[in-house]
Amino acid sequence: MKGLLKHISPLAPDDSGACSVLYELGGIVVICDAGGCAGNVCGFDEPRWHEKRSALFSAGLRDMDAILGRDDRLIEKLVKVTEQLPDEYRRFTAIVGTPVPAVIATDFHALERMAERKTHVPCLALPTDGTRAYDFGEEMAYFELFKRFTEEHEVVPGRIGIIGATPLDTGCTRAAQVTAGLDHTNEYICFGMDSDIEDIRAASSCESMLVISPAGIKAAEFMQKKFGTPYKAGFPCLPRETAAAAEGLSGKKVLIINQQFAANALREKISGCETDCATWFMQDKTYARECDFRITEEEVLTGRIAERGYDVIIADNDLKRAVKNFAGEFIDFPHYAVSARLNSE
Repeated sequence: MKGLLKHISPLAPDDSGACSVLYELGGIVVICDAGGCAGNVCGFDEPRWHEKRSALFSAGLRDMDAILGRDDRLIEKLVKVTEQLPDEYRRFTAIVGTPVPAVIATDFHALERMAERKTHVPCLALPTDGTRAYDFGEEMAYFELFKRFTEEHEVVPGRIGIIGATPLDTGCTRAAQVTAGLDHTNEYICFGMDSDIEDIRAASSCESMLVISPAGIKAAEFMQKKFGTPYKAGFPCLPRETAAAAEGLSGKKVLIINQQFAANALREKISGCETDCATWFMQDKTYARECDFRITEEEVLTGRIAERGYDVIIADNDLKRAVKNFAGEFIDFPHYAVSARLNSE
């Protein structure tokens, strides 16, 4: 069966990625489900749930309401919520898709229009379906946010926007953790982490963008096209222990597995080794080298390991279960979307 995972746990899905981007922005986020998908987001994929407040809700529809597509019930609940919450949570609303609305072909554009007409608040309806990886949902959310809300502003020298700073990508829950290793003569704004929708509105004031996940490239390209904002890719928050272990390698054949920009950043720390990067998630060919590859199932990973004969694998410890026959050195490189383990530094 294509994509079957026999040894590792399910990876974070696209609805969790969308919620991760929206979590701190000051909107009312509704997960369009019959009960269950919201628990996956809050219980497993959103580490900020216990430390930062957010207006994140399950639609809580009855099974038959969800199956029959009773959009009026969903909008009715959304109206009540917008009337009851304080203004700080009423900057916008968002409806995030799950498998049930995908199966019944819910019209998300219609939901968006209905919600705006009834609540008089801007609405983003994101047709995630719970079957794709988290970064697909992140990409959709970032792009819709910048396209919908960013306004023309005068550029502020030294102000740099960071796109892709979610716990799923970085293992961090605070912007200061993401920017700790950067030049602090600049001002940094991590869109979606310790920031709100007003920072998205003023994003064109940034002198440049630093994209730290492939999920942010589409939004960065939009900003460059519309406002002339240049961008570059990078990853400034590598775990210290992982980076130190990688820097100590020499004369080895190394495989790094993480999200693409994190893996690329770690590869730059290694000298004197033949190093390939792989990912379970998005792979932008612009930032890939010849032997880099995307993992679509466990057999792809084990087959490539056997073919290339790696001496060292640098990846989340949870992936050890998928490479039980690997006899070389394994260095831990946590990825929250894989194992729900934060970068503790």
